[in-house]
Amino acid sequence: MLDNKNSFNYDNRNLSDVFKELQELRNNPQAQQAYVKQSKKSKRNKPKAEKVKKSFNTYAFNFHRENRTSSLKSNDLTLSHILTGCGILVISMALFFPKDLAFSESYASTSTASYDVEAYELNRHRLNMQSIISENAGMDRVKEQATEEREVEFETTYTDNPALPKGEEIVTQEGVLGKDQVTVVKTYENGNFVEETILAKTNLVPPTPKLISRGTSEFLAKHKIHIGDTIYLVKEDKLKSEASDTSTDVADIKASIDVKLLELPSEDWAKVSFDGIEGYIKTSNLTSPTTTPNIVEKNRVQRILLKVNIGMELNKTSGLTLNDYKKIFTNIPNDRNKVFEDNYQVFYNAEKKYNINGIFLASIAIHESAWGSSNIANDKNNLFGYGAYDESPYESSLNFDSYADGIETVAKSLVKYYLNPAGTKIYDGETAEGWYYNGPTVEGVNTRYASDENWHNKVYNYMEMLYKRLDT
Repeated sequence: MLDNKNSFNYDNRNLSDVFKELQELRNNPQAQQAYVKQSKKSKRNKPKAEKVKKSFNTYAFNFHRENRTSSLKSNDLTLSHILTGCGILVISMALFFPKDLAFSESYASTSTASYDVEAYELNRHRLNMQSIISENAGMDRVKEQATEEREVEFETTYTDNPALPKGEEIVTQEGVLGKDQVTVVKTYENGNFVEETILAKTNLVPPTPKLISRGTSEFLAKHKIHIGDTIYLVKEDKLKSEASDTSTDVADIKASIDVKLLELPSEDWAKVSFDGIEGYIKTSNLTSPTTTPNIVEKNRVQRILLKVNIGMELNKTSGLTLNDYKKIFTNIPNDRNKVFEDNYQVFYNAEKKYNINGIFLASIAIHESAWGSSNIANDKNNLFGYGAYDESPYESSLNFDSYADGIETVAKSLVKYYLNPAGTKIYDGETAEGWYYNGPTVEGVNTRYASDENWHNKVYNYMEMLYKRLDT
């Protein structure tokens, strides 16, 4: 109940006291009159509150009248009515009580300046709470914790290798991914992954690094070769026992001969193998088919020439091609009648058919017919003086229908009686008789074929001359 002494004492009141007083004013008309009288009395002491008290008196009267009217209406109040009433009540309280009352002390303000109602302004940029609520109501932000296994990338390590061409790389060890066990917190918005935070990580399998060997040799890169490849000599040179000019000579190697590259101790020296003999050659005297395209063909010829010697076996083919025969027998100055140039293919065919060295066969014909200029050669197409005896060579020599006929006959005779021991399988399913066999060399044939003991040297000189025409 309101006390006349303290009913309108504004000091030391809190918000709950104010609400109680308002409630009593609304239900007690006598208290309302006492409040008005007290207000008039305090007008002299607090003139600044006059407007506020008048407003409160008007509000209290209206509030009482509205509540009386509302009592006639339905007691079912809506939420909007309650909120509206509370809002009006709070604003009235703020306007009514002066700044120096206990109510203002709750804001811990020390200023003594008074505030007028007109000092407040409307918020012209009010927040659209409905819009904000609508926007955020549809956002689904979810966080989840997970433990999972993840791959770990491997590192790649490069190592310089002077035994590889510069710029070339070889994988010496393949890299293998490792594995980690990871505990993470993942964030999703509307089902879309946004971010994650790693809480813990444990390595299960360490990654295996990838190892790459990177070439640095400019010599190998220039010739596009590798260790173990075949390379060739540019010019004749000596195989050395060590990678030094002053070291011991191991072997002589002809130009264009092939060697196998074994090692590359430096950019200046290469360790090679020449027909099973190992040694060192300067890299400046080595080449490859890439830098010297015709070196392979030259090597083939040189390999054939290396086998040419007075003791070579003649019951084997020469290894020459038809083009080689053509090159050998074309434009020989001593072949004035072009007998050998016109029949080079006959010699080649005889070699292939009867397994005899065709150059040896042609050399006998050159020696016996003086390059096809003898009477026996011209009159009887007999380039070998075949069948002739020393007492009467012209008369006793055989007559052939053509040079080709005579060349083939002599080839068969040499294979059957001179170049192979008895019982050796030869052409057309036959076997060698070996009656005059003394070895498959030119000197062995000389033993029973010619009475001139120096015959084999003369024939071999022609062989050597013809072979050398390959290298021109």
